[in-house]
Amino acid sequence: MSTFRAALVQMTSSRSVADNVATMDRLVRAAAAGGASYVQTPETTGIMDEDPQRLFETLTDEAGDAVLAHGRRLARELGIHLHIGSLAIKVGDGSKAANRAFVIAPSGEIAARYDKIHLFDVQLADGQVYRESARYVAGGEAVTVDLPFARFGLAICYDLRFPHLFRTLAKEGGAEVLTAPAAFTRPTGEAHWHTLLRARAIETGCWVLAAAQAGLHENGRETYGHSLAIDPWGRVVAEAGIEPGVIFADIDTSEVAAVRGRVPALAHDRPYTLRATGRVAS
Repeated sequence: MSTFRAALVQMTSSRSVADNVATMDRLVRAAAAGGASYVQTPETTGIMDEDPQRLFETLTDEAGDAVLAHGRRLARELGIHLHIGSLAIKVGDGSKAANRAFVIAPSGEIAARYDKIHLFDVQLADGQVYRESARYVAGGEAVTVDLPFARFGLAICYDLRFPHLFRTLAKEGGAEVLTAPAAFTRPTGEAHWHTLLRARAIETGCWVLAAAQAGLHENGRETYGHSLAIDPWGRVVAEAGIEPGVIFADIDTSEVAAVRGRVPALAHDRPYTLRATGRVAS
């Protein structure tokens, strides 16, 4: 199958897992009703809470996660491939979590898991400080998954700033569709979101699909929204605004081979060395 309909679910996740499950349910059902066979939700679909103690009192391991369990039931009921952009899942002794994506088959079985590799440890110009590594364990494995209509490469949010990951997914992994569910802050989104996503599509000749968190969350964080679907030539084919909702994109995977045939950059890597010449005296 060379064509399929994808849907990107945009949310404003809160501290309430139950409320987020209800929102996910409503929007995923709308996506399926619109003909989508693949539905993606944003990063941290299940909860957004900046208070670490309260957050970890709410989190569970994978077996106990209510959002994942509901997502598996939804995928089975609706007969869709549901990509939960990420959930915070307790790992190890429970003192930290994985920021983990799940791709769920129409059977309700988990087809793939991906733990976010690059953690968001930054200090923005407006004084906002994020230390994702204080709560989360970084993943160490790039992941692709074969669905009936394409091979997908999995990434999450801050991973976007590391183009070698996407090149690996496309070149070594054979991905035709790259995914980047996210919760970009408003300042970083306004500056970089469109540019980064379009660049990853252009560099790899892949489709790029990115569902986003949007708006003002009750924890005080403001996320950028603008969920995007981008074709292998780097054109935006669908874009959301700043409110929760669903957007659709009809994906023709034959465009991947067509674009790579015109600009075969993935085949043109060459070995090189670095020579540092030092500072020239004035």
